Amino acid sequence: MFETLTAPESDKIIRLMGIFAADPRPEKIDLGVGVYRNSQGQTPIMAAVKAAEQQVWEAQKSKSYISLAGDKAYLEAVEDLLFATRGAKAAIATPGGTGALRQCFEALKYLRPSLTVWLPEPTWPNHASILHYLGLRVETYRFRDATTGGLDHTGLMADLAQIARGDAVVLHGCCHNPTGIEPSSEIWHGIAVTLAARGALPVIDMAYLGFGRGVEADLAGLRMIAAECPEVLVGFSASKSFGLYRDRVGAVLAQCQTPAIQSEMQGLLTWLNRQNYAFPPDHGARVVQVILDDETLRANWIAELSAMRAEIDANRQCFAADLRRHQMADLADQIAAQRGMFSLLGLSPDEVHHLRNARGIYLVDDSRVNLAAMTPEASRNVAGAISALAQTGQSA
Repeated sequence: MFETLTAPESDKIIRLMGIFAADPRPEKIDLGVGVYRNSQGQTPIMAAVKAAEQQVWEAQKSKSYISLAGDKAYLEAVEDLLFATRGAKAAIATPGGTGALRQCFEALKYLRPSLTVWLPEPTWPNHASILHYLGLRVETYRFRDATTGGLDHTGLMADLAQIARGDAVVLHGCCHNPTGIEPSSEIWHGIAVTLAARGALPVIDMAYLGFGRGVEADLAGLRMIAAECPEVLVGFSASKSFGLYRDRVGAVLAQCQTPAIQSEMQGLLTWLNRQNYAFPPDHGARVVQVILDDETLRANWIAELSAMRAEIDANRQCFAADLRRHQMADLADQIAAQRGMFSLLGLSPDEVHHLRNARGIYLVDDSRVNLAAMTPEASRNVAGAISALAQTGQSA
């Protein structure tokens, strides 16, 4: 059987990690992988996480299973964080944000296998990859204006207004990956009202909470949608916000119209956990719960997250300034106005490959750049390389 196997194409970001690791050039720059790094190139453990882990270690008496849905205290803490109010919400813990989205999409397939799932163009590549693997129909709605590099507001609202009742619409809750484009409050409200009027199901990918304008500000879009739409699915990740990448901490929350529907949805989500990985991991989830439920640790976490966001914002403005020095004001203005870890440079795959081969500058093929890794030295080098690329027209 195995001799007939043709392996699926590997994930481009994961493949890029391997190519970068094998590159012997000491001056190489990794701006591809979506992981927070400080100015020393490290991904540190938050002090709040260390303190919470100490509490967990001292209090924990067993490593036995918790429940198929995950720890109730963790799920309630995440619900309070995201929605600020309790209600008819079903919830499960998952291994990371990818696990959360997989369970969201599995739920869609179970509920209505004939539906269409609408993705923003562009979006995180694994959205479409998982949906296609599950056999669900995928369409896209306009999001980024390729001419201006900003939000295509007209195209976005026109496309959402055509979505059929019962279809699902995937939205980035904040810090859109890969563009960094952040809708205004007015636009979020328009999205919420339109989806409610169309009878569409919002599926919100909340992976970068706190990296845009701050925790509360970053939740504004989600809460507007939850206020207008009776049913909402949320896939939450703690990887970036709590620095818990390898501990794989996530959750699915489903806002339901009634307690009776909530009970049925809870049964479905719990059953999906059983079919996939059974009991979700608990250590990282427990750490998040301890932080969110402890007033001091929560304040410390917010302060650390704010410092990380400020560092990324400083990198973003530094890069924009370097681009302006090379007479690339339009691109600089786009980047300066965006939020979160990422921006999209608008380069072709050939240009991205040239930067990699000739300069040792590693970007994802769609030209997404991770600004958390954009040190001042890297900023100068990358801005100069893009300028040279534009002047020579080099793309080989």
